[in-house]
Amino acid sequence: MPAIPFYQVDAFADASFTGNPAAVMPLDAWLPDDMLQAIAAENNLAETAFTVPDLTGEADYELRWFTPMVEVALCGHATLASGHVLIEGDAIRFRTRKAGVLEVRRDGEGYALDLPAWEMVGRDLPEIVAGMGGAPVETYWRDGGYSLLVYGSAAEILALTPDFHGLRAIDPGDILYIATAPGDDTDIISRVFAPGAGINEDPVTGSAHALLTAYWAKRLGRDSFTAFQASQRGGRLTCRLAGGRAVLGGRCATVIEGVFRV
Repeated sequence: MPAIPFYQVDAFADASFTGNPAAVMPLDAWLPDDMLQAIAAENNLAETAFTVPDLTGEADYELRWFTPMVEVALCGHATLASGHVLIEGDAIRFRTRKAGVLEVRRDGEGYALDLPAWEMVGRDLPEIVAGMGGAPVETYWRDGGYSLLVYGSAAEILALTPDFHGLRAIDPGDILYIATAPGDDTDIISRVFAPGAGINEDPVTGSAHALLTAYWAKRLGRDSFTAFQASQRGGRLTCRLAGGRAVLGGRCATVIEGVFRV
């Protein structure tokens, strides 16, 4: 049975058992897509990241991400985890299929993850608001499956009890439902849900903060701020808008290392 190197990494984590766990599995060449999806389902983590050496010279590795149910267009925490596992010098670059080239750079005791800072447009989202609950003061959408609901306080974010069955009925695919508000001990707070992708609540979501960085930098009137994603595990990160990019800062902890047999 072929053996694939396997690493489980807690990303955006100050210590093990916090942040968001991701599997990182370096490959020599791509396996069939159905095999990649089956492996991700077996791992049963928010994302499994697969890499192969990039032969184009554009980056160090190609990178793809799978939830237990679908391949996704962008996953920040699994990119950070992949950088943590594979980085050799000061920085490492990944070529992706839908999010361009992403970079992970050493930054003190942690890393800086460079993602596209995606803008959203205001749109009424009555079905999503009904499924999420509460009374958001602003709602936004980005094509590709990203919704943003802005609430008035951190307490409202913590009190949310989304109707996951209702949200899956809106779209059985991979819409990301992001709820955010001004924070209490950080500048902003958020929670993120992706029930259609098999993840009712995501612990810490890098791709969501690519959107949140663009939104909050404009609203706060400054390019950098602190963030807390208030899942059960919880995760803290820094966000900085730089040249149209969202630069997210965080640490990682490797909790499992071994082989996966196919």
